[in-house]
Amino acid sequence: MNATPAKPQVDRRQLQQIVAGLTEGVVLIDPDCSIAWANEPALAMHGVQQLKDLGADATQYRKNFILKYRNNHLLDAKQYPIDRVLAGQSLRDVVVEVTKRDDENFRRIHQIRSLLLTNSAGIVESMVLVIQDATDRFNAEERFERTFNANPAPAVICQLSDLRHVKVNQGFLDMTGYDRDNVIGRSLYEVDVLEQADNREDAIDALKEGRTITQREALLRLPDGDNKFVIVAGQPIEVGEEPCMLFTFIDLDARKRAETSLQYSEERFSKAFRLAPVPMMVCALPELRVIEVNAAFVAATGYAADEMLGKTTSDVDVWKDAKIYRELQAKLDERDGVRNFEIAMRTREGAVIDCLLSAEPVMIQNEACVLCVVQDITEYKRSEMDLIAAIEAVMKDTSWFSKTVMEKLAQIRHPNTGHKTKGELSDLTPREREVLVLMCKGHGDEDIASALKLSRNTVRNHVATLYSKIGVNRRSAAVVWGRERGVISY
Repeated sequence: MNATPAKPQVDRRQLQQIVAGLTEGVVLIDPDCSIAWANEPALAMHGVQQLKDLGADATQYRKNFILKYRNNHLLDAKQYPIDRVLAGQSLRDVVVEVTKRDDENFRRIHQIRSLLLTNSAGIVESMVLVIQDATDRFNAEERFERTFNANPAPAVICQLSDLRHVKVNQGFLDMTGYDRDNVIGRSLYEVDVLEQADNREDAIDALKEGRTITQREALLRLPDGDNKFVIVAGQPIEVGEEPCMLFTFIDLDARKRAETSLQYSEERFSKAFRLAPVPMMVCALPELRVIEVNAAFVAATGYAADEMLGKTTSDVDVWKDAKIYRELQAKLDERDGVRNFEIAMRTREGAVIDCLLSAEPVMIQNEACVLCVVQDITEYKRSEMDLIAAIEAVMKDTSWFSKTVMEKLAQIRHPNTGHKTKGELSDLTPREREVLVLMCKGHGDEDIASALKLSRNTVRNHVATLYSKIGVNRRSAAVVWGRERGVISY
């Protein structure tokens, strides 16, 4: 019997010296499927320290390591890079995810290409896998992908090489009504985010050259054939080392509908809104998203119009207390409008102003909106509070005042109002007088019910009877009536 020929010995010392200093991983495989040598970066990229831990050959390598494509598809034996080069295939930038069977926490992303080493006779002596560790890059791309998809601001990413959309987030789909499959892979000219954009030619030139596209108004064509007004901007980025353009959008539809409605309304109304000396704003219901503000509102609050448009009044932080936003929404839900709702507003500089807000619901382009009118009463309240404090300081000891003198002093708070009401304190029952005292101290029905240990319905009945006796029809008038007669001294 003939003896099996000995495995030829290949002198790799010079080769090993050359690749020893490379940052890329290098694995040498002999034609008999054995793994002959690997440099330190290659070992580190597999999470091992010795060559034997890679496996003696291709079979053992598959037993030690699990490989997946980026779409989570598991590689079978013939698809492993080591088996493909042994089969004579050439690899170029094959990307796989590598995990270890004995370490569930180990995960690396390898980008692999192959080389063949031949001798002077042209016979293949070794096959080479050259590995780059792409873990950090792909992890960064995954984080970008998650952030991009989770961001509520509408956005799409267009690949510059062929002007096709490669990514779209949920915000854009919600804004336009497109399905993801109707955007991904479509060209810029099929889903044209720059259609009817201001200075479109300049934007297209910037897109082709990979330059920033500054903000400009545009008209998006929606899948149902309708149009949507937006502000669009483009920022050059790289996705997977591919030059792209990130397009972001601001929905201008509500504002444009408001503008269109005002254009077709009477000119004097439009001028009255813009030029009125009283602060006014138009908001979309129910979230109170600001559609328009007039010059007086800008002057009173210090907020520029573009800082508020498209945002809710809560987002802009225009209210002193967040509960005011909720109370105003609740009042608008309960009735047709709001009259003289006393609130505190916060200016852009942080100053607090006391206001009376009146709100009237209106329909603008079939969207429910509200016209809000604000009256600054800060100085009035400060003067009133100073006067009331002075009078109450005098009236702390009323033992030597007659009832008539006390009421005359109290009436100084609102001299010459010309407002006449009926009834006197003597007409009220003790319980009605207790309710009135708490009203004058600023308590609501729920607080009064708690203080007097009554039900809210009983408190409402007392309040209604009180209104009838003194001839008023709202809470603020009852408070004025009570303060004029010095009830807070009781």
